[in-house]
Amino acid sequence: MRNISELDDAAHRMMELLVAVGRRNSLRDPLAQLTETLELTPPQLHGVLWLGLDGPLSMGELARRVGVTEKTITGIVDRLEREGYAQRERDPADRRVVHVRLTPRGKKTADGIHDQAHESLGNFLSLLDAGDRTALLRIFEKLVGRMSVPPAAESP
Repeated sequence: MRNISELDDAAHRMMELLVAVGRRNSLRDPLAQLTETLELTPPQLHGVLWLGLDGPLSMGELARRVGVTEKTITGIVDRLEREGYAQRERDPADRRVVHVRLTPRGKKTADGIHDQAHESLGNFLSLLDAGDRTALLRIFEKLVGRMSVPPAAESP
């Protein structure tokens, strides 16, 4: 059985560290600057980014990825369509399903967002020596691997 107190302490410490990282400009500002330059809200920017990475996506899947309701994603996609970043398409196999894909302008924008995020993460990781970078990446890979596997039953 996991030590609840130890997990609570670790969660508390992790939250403190994430807040401290969030207060630093190195990761946040380049993407915030992009939202201003592109005149997109953060959810719209995330929508373009997810569509660039994994699109086309259904409206429901895009809502899940952006972290909003399906009703909210409708407004986000409306704006992305109006500004020429995205386009809706009906699924030919099931006309009830609507997919969203990037237009050429949206693809170019998604590539720019990805490049900016890559540069920001590179700057962030440059603060660590090679050994610490390797350790950090190994830990993230382990977390991602375990997140895709159902949790093991706790022993009595």
